[in-house]
Amino acid sequence: MVVRWPILSRQPASTGASVRPVRDVVRAGADGLLDVLHPLIVLLRGLIRLTVLALRWWARAPKERRGPVVFLSAVALMAVGLLPWGPVLAVAVVVGAAAWHGREGARAGGAAREEAENARLQAVYEALVPCFALRDDPDREPLYAHDGAWERAFEEAEFGDDGRIARLLVRYPAHFADSDPSHRLAVEQRLCAKSGRDREYRFVWDEERNRLEMTAPGPLPQGIRAQRFVTAPGEIVLGFTDAEAVPRRIPVTDGGRPRDVPPVVWRTGTRSAEPHLLVAAAPGAGSSTLLRSVMIQALEHGDVVVVDGDGSGGHACLTGRQGVLAVETSPSGAVAALEWVVHETQRRLSEASRARQAARPVPDDVRRPLWVVLDRPSALSHLARTEGRQDLRELLGAPLAHGRSARVTVVVAEHFDCVDELGGALRSYARARVLLGAATPEETWAVLGAATVSPPGPQAPPGRGFARLGAGAVLRLQVPGAPDPLDEAADDAGRQAVLGLLPPLAATQAKALAGQATAETQAQAAKAERTEAGPAARTATPPKSLRTSGT
Repeated sequence: MVVRWPILSRQPASTGASVRPVRDVVRAGADGLLDVLHPLIVLLRGLIRLTVLALRWWARAPKERRGPVVFLSAVALMAVGLLPWGPVLAVAVVVGAAAWHGREGARAGGAAREEAENARLQAVYEALVPCFALRDDPDREPLYAHDGAWERAFEEAEFGDDGRIARLLVRYPAHFADSDPSHRLAVEQRLCAKSGRDREYRFVWDEERNRLEMTAPGPLPQGIRAQRFVTAPGEIVLGFTDAEAVPRRIPVTDGGRPRDVPPVVWRTGTRSAEPHLLVAAAPGAGSSTLLRSVMIQALEHGDVVVVDGDGSGGHACLTGRQGVLAVETSPSGAVAALEWVVHETQRRLSEASRARQAARPVPDDVRRPLWVVLDRPSALSHLARTEGRQDLRELLGAPLAHGRSARVTVVVAEHFDCVDELGGALRSYARARVLLGAATPEETWAVLGAATVSPPGPQAPPGRGFARLGAGAVLRLQVPGAPDPLDEAADDAGRQAVLGLLPPLAATQAKALAGQATAETQAQAAKAERTEAGPAARTATPPKSLRTSGT
């Protein structure tokens, strides 16, 4: 015998009409019940989340830390119980915390959003299975399997307002080769692909606990122009980074308003572990802007020799300035300038050695820093070799090897495709590295010594990249704006800011420019007088050929 429920069986039209009000009453009652129980649901959800957080902390905390925490918690509970109104306040605090943690699931569409988040996490989990799964895993319940779930593998997951993953704490098996850069890169590429390639990510590998933390950091400080930074002599601000990456803050002016930003400070001098700088960048990524910013800061306490092989004239604004010894753009000029740098390095070493042997202070001209800045030297080096001149890479050997003792600092900027042509000496001594623009993992490894860096997104402004000082951590970097003041297409405010920071013209250059301006003024005045006098005055002046011949 087949039994049919009355609601599911076919009914006449009149019966269906009588059943419809009953359904409406049931739905209205359920909605009302949910409204009444809504505060309890929020509190229950919050208590569950607080319990989960406590259990996760207990599982991750070392054993030697659990005992003191339990003891301090018991003492705190006893103190609260002895205080007047202590238990009431404790209950109020717990209820408030539960309501705060349980509020997220109460918004409209919370169930749908939670389902979408679970689906995204499951997709990420399935993408990581080929990286972490073991073919013949003896474990009956492996952490990563093709039919597994993400709940055991992902300890913490946070989503942004756009519904995408903002932070993810991944637990991986102990057999994974987390010390191999290629294996790490494969995992990070899969995480980037499933979380969105148009963003940057930071990866932190905890090899002791087999944990990988992925976070999507916020935007870096942008739009800050070059200015006088609050630094000590020998400190150069390369740019700005994340707030949690460095403990230091410096005051800057951004759009006329003061603010404190976290800087990437490069320390130079005789006690520096990274005396030289190598900048590798994609075309148009802002390497020349970084060099101008560095030179503006270096000219406050030292002298600069510039070798511009870019051919765009981006450093012509430094010509004739006080402290700028030379701005060379030709192969012959570059070779001559670097030959002088070699002799100057040797002279500084000899003078310093004689002063120390005689127990005298080192002369001021030896203690004054000398900066050698080369922008795309590979082009000039190639031309110098074709002309039979000495290679620029050979001339850089002495400044690189003895630059720290002689207070000579070398800064080189080159494109990715020409970094290998710089030679082994530069890559060995230039331990301060900057990478600007999007780069392949191989290029990133060649410059920074680490391939596990997510490249900047497609919407990243010029001057975005990464910096690594010695064996330190890889820091995100945003270079301050320092456009060429002679470039009319650049921002006018940025050009004026750079012009205000440049040192004044040297005495000889100022006299030459003043004489040129006076001659142009006199020529314009004479032309105006001839124009006002009319045709008769113009014919009264004999041609130059006749005046010189005496006729």
